[in-house]
Amino acid sequence: MDTENAQNVIAECWGSEIIPELERYIAIPALSPSFDADWEASGHIEAAVQQVAAWLESRPVTGATVEIQRLPGRTPLIVVEVEPFGAAATDDGDESTVVLYGHVDKQPEMTGWRDGLGPWTPVRDGDRLYGRGGADDGYAAFASMAAIEAVQASGGSHSRCLMLIEACEESGSPDLLHHLDALGERLGDVGLLVCLDSGCATYDTVWLTTSLRGLVEATLRVDVIAEGWHSGMASGLVPSSFRLLRILLDRIEDAATGQVKVEAANADIPSHRVAEARAMADFLGGTGEDFGLIGDLQLMEDDPADGLLARTWRPALSVVGADGMPPTASAGNVLRPYTALKLSLRLPPTADSQAVASELADLLRSDAPLQASVSVDEVDCADGWDAPDLAPWLAAALNESALRRFGQPMQLFGEGGSIPFIAMLGGMFPEAQFVVTGVLGPESNAHGPNEFLHVAYAEKLTGCIADILDAEARRSGS
Repeated sequence: MDTENAQNVIAECWGSEIIPELERYIAIPALSPSFDADWEASGHIEAAVQQVAAWLESRPVTGATVEIQRLPGRTPLIVVEVEPFGAAATDDGDESTVVLYGHVDKQPEMTGWRDGLGPWTPVRDGDRLYGRGGADDGYAAFASMAAIEAVQASGGSHSRCLMLIEACEESGSPDLLHHLDALGERLGDVGLLVCLDSGCATYDTVWLTTSLRGLVEATLRVDVIAEGWHSGMASGLVPSSFRLLRILLDRIEDAATGQVKVEAANADIPSHRVAEARAMADFLGGTGEDFGLIGDLQLMEDDPADGLLARTWRPALSVVGADGMPPTASAGNVLRPYTALKLSLRLPPTADSQAVASELADLLRSDAPLQASVSVDEVDCADGWDAPDLAPWLAAALNESALRRFGQPMQLFGEGGSIPFIAMLGGMFPEAQFVVTGVLGPESNAHGPNEFLHVAYAEKLTGCIADILDAEARRSGS
């Protein structure tokens, strides 16, 4: 493949086509179903799916078909099938499939956007394209198709490609397994999965994700009285629902250290992952993010490598939402009827999320303090993922591409987030190779305010994907 021409094709596509499309996409408030219960009626997910599918269908890619797969009561799935091209089209051997994955659903708006910015207001500032969903993960469909287009336009080859763009990833991908079942044999023999929904520690080379944490989410609620009572009358006799919640939380987390007490949520860290964290800390000269700490707040780990392992291989509990508590400005002197907390428990990549959820529920429900009414509902699970060893051909291709496009060798790192699809497909195709990477780098702030896509990085990364597609098609006996 003419790699220089491929990058020129990609640069032209990003400049004249992808950026305007991403600006249109950012303007669509396509909240994931967990955050928009009436997603079908609101039509925002449908609008995003239609926009992305229409652009994919318009591209000059030989042998491509685009469809929207629909299942009753579930979010749609964009399916793009591209026939083998170049040397792969004449290969008499077994036909392998390259799956390219992304999603179009988005996280909620979140507060704290800077003046002039907003979740549904695309703003270009140098290399940064601000707005919700551009980096997580709207760009993936456009970049994947641009990479295929560049391969074909530059004398390269690619195997059969199957692009899957879902619409409920931010809700834990509850619909995706049903779509995979519906695809059946169309999945083919998956030899390589390319996922662009992960992150990068810097914007100056390719970062390959080697692990993803799992996740258990649940809503813990304690009810004490039928309606609010004047605190001067009830407090001191009727127990506070918040105090009872504190007792329950102490069962699952050490408040002083943050250590998670759920046994199934803890796992040994493989020695090679420890070595990767130390190499990454040395490369970065730290952990790579300053997080905008307020005042003199201390991190939970002093050693950078331990800090990287803490957010990629150790469990951690976060309270991400609350009900039953009025804003401080309008809070009266009232003993509140109940308190509910949304819990997010990040898990080591090798932990069994179902086992963790079961143990978590038992710890919280059993022997309720003062016989209070305790409920644990809306439990969702997602397993993590620990990558298989890289095949020699893929390791070489990734490193050569990183040197070509960025001038630096590829780097490895563990990711603290979850991508349920990776664990799903890894279980279905244990012999497959994985290229899990992405653009969520320093300050990009996915899920939070001021999310942005680093355009120059995304453009170079697209070139790397084209390189990998061509290398996969040309490999023999690797």
